[in-house]
Amino acid sequence: MTENLYALVLAGGGGTRLWPMSRKDTPKQLLPLVDNRTMFRTSVDRIAKILPPERICVVTGGDYVERMMAEVPQIPKENFFIEPEGRNSAPAAAFGIWMIHQRNPNAVVALLTADHHIVKEDYFCEAIIASYQLAQEGYIVTLGISPTYPATGFGYIQQGDIIRKMNGFTSYQAVRFTEKPDLIAATEFVASGQYTWNSGMFIWTTKNAKEEFATQQPVMFNLFEQLAPSIGTSDYADTLKTIWAKMPSISIDYAIMEGAKQMAVIPADIGWSDVGSWASLFEVHKTDKFGNVFKSKSKERVILDTHDTMVYSDRMIVTIGIHDLIVVDAGDVLFVCHKDRSQDVREVVNHLRSSKKHDYL
Repeated sequence: MTENLYALVLAGGGGTRLWPMSRKDTPKQLLPLVDNRTMFRTSVDRIAKILPPERICVVTGGDYVERMMAEVPQIPKENFFIEPEGRNSAPAAAFGIWMIHQRNPNAVVALLTADHHIVKEDYFCEAIIASYQLAQEGYIVTLGISPTYPATGFGYIQQGDIIRKMNGFTSYQAVRFTEKPDLIAATEFVASGQYTWNSGMFIWTTKNAKEEFATQQPVMFNLFEQLAPSIGTSDYADTLKTIWAKMPSISIDYAIMEGAKQMAVIPADIGWSDVGSWASLFEVHKTDKFGNVFKSKSKERVILDTHDTMVYSDRMIVTIGIHDLIVVDAGDVLFVCHKDRSQDVREVVNHLRSSKKHDYL
């Protein structure tokens, strides 16, 4: 039984790795990147296979909340927890955990992302249920992804002894958590066969989570303890604003997971991608027989001698004699790059920031 299981979807970020589509006003989670649904809607639909709307909660910012509520009207409005401003994933996670704990002190929270792609949705749900069982025993459980190359942009989890097998999954003691290693270390990790990528999804009891925050992030813990008595009262909005002004900005990985005392990992090949670059988005799409991806509202296109190329545009698409390119027509920006250089979009974003061309961000 999973009557105490809640989902907490972190949906407040405004990343720029998929610029020029993803911007401050249209963040990645509010874009229909893979199919006709936004990434946020897809994330909610996925977990709704095993949870009722009343136990699906969302942390987001005031700029996005109305659009998100419209996307998933089945979720009660009181389940949207609105951050005064972005403070990275640790405060966002803690915010939701404290809010849920006030409702149910026995809650187990599955901390989920709003902008990742998962192919095997039913298998993912089974992994969450298996994790729920382990979390009730005091573990912080994360889903591990088998690494396919020595990525330096992901966290790595070293697997130790087997805890046990359950429901077709094997759980391991998590010996070490390393966030974003350098290339040499990442290569060693992959070669050892002892590491999985950190998917960024964690399952833990609210009681355990609060204890970890008290130990590792006492400032943050004390701020949320100040908030707790005001939840559901007329003082809530003012108290939230006051504590948020003092809130540290830090990721959940650095704040908690690297130093957590009892972590478990369940390797689960769920067909996961963080869709963290144009190249990784390319990989999740089905291609035509020439390796191309074309995303457009228009059905009009003429494609000649083109292969291994992705084009996003709402206009008629015409390509001749090109290969290994990513082309994104965002209306006010036309973005063209070699697919092996898609990570360099951050340099463009940094240039626009330093040039104060904020209309393009």
